[in-house]
Amino acid sequence: MSSSGSAGNTSGDGGKTSQSPLQQTFSTIIFGTETPAGKTFDILLIVAILSSVAVVMLDSIPELHTTYGVLYWRIELIFTLIFTLEYGVRIWCSSNRRAYVTSLYGIVDLLSILPTYFALMFPDAGAASLIIIRLLRVLRIFRILRLFGLLHEFGEILQVLRNSARAVFVFFSMVIILTIIFGCLMYVLEGPGNGFTSIPISIYWAIVTITTVGYGDVVPVTTAGRAVSALGMLTGYSIIAVPTAIVTTKLYERLNRRNNNLDWNCPNCAMTGHTRDASFCKHCGADLEVPEQLRADPDD
Repeated sequence: MSSSGSAGNTSGDGGKTSQSPLQQTFSTIIFGTETPAGKTFDILLIVAILSSVAVVMLDSIPELHTTYGVLYWRIELIFTLIFTLEYGVRIWCSSNRRAYVTSLYGIVDLLSILPTYFALMFPDAGAASLIIIRLLRVLRIFRILRLFGLLHEFGEILQVLRNSARAVFVFFSMVIILTIIFGCLMYVLEGPGNGFTSIPISIYWAIVTITTVGYGDVVPVTTAGRAVSALGMLTGYSIIAVPTAIVTTKLYERLNRRNNNLDWNCPNCAMTGHTRDASFCKHCGADLEVPEQLRADPDD
């Protein structure tokens, strides 16, 4: 997939490649959404993605699969060829091929075209396993976030979840200990004769009760057991909102910091995170050259 001249040659700068004018044109269209051609390409790509996902969903219906299975398979082959060509062109025109191939979108693009090739190489594989693999193409829908400018917000949520992971893990550990205590207590109070045949079954009951799911397949019948069950229900209502509060607090703090920071990349090192009154980059010391309208308070 190399073009004439030095277009396919890899330099020593982090896997970046020099590009020909044709590669630059394709790169602007495929990787950018700022130009009309780039927006049109992304819209057509999203239509193709949703159509391919719709075909997989329709093919999962037994009645439609029996009647139109061959047609769905042919359409799937066409979509696979289109997405394979798109994946190859993305690699060819990317300024940093290694970064694209190993990025989230690069992995998603690759995984989304593998199911059909896997089915062609292993035609006798079980239908259930093939359906699971084919559902990987649903991951392409994540490109909608990029098209509608939601990728930044998606990254914000992921960062908040990472920042909250430690606190949520500690809380989750406490809930596990609590369910073990409730389970052991119910095993002692109810006993095997009332459905609590083992401690793991009793812990399962505690999880179902504390999370307020309430399947009802195992229920206490003694007065003491029902009292403990009521306590578990009240405990569940008390703690179920804690993870939501942790994540919401982290999200509020992050959004508040972002509103107080200048959304402007340093022209020298491309770093962000500067305050609105900053004149020089806090990372490299270069002049930020920020337009005055960007320094205004967004709430004004």
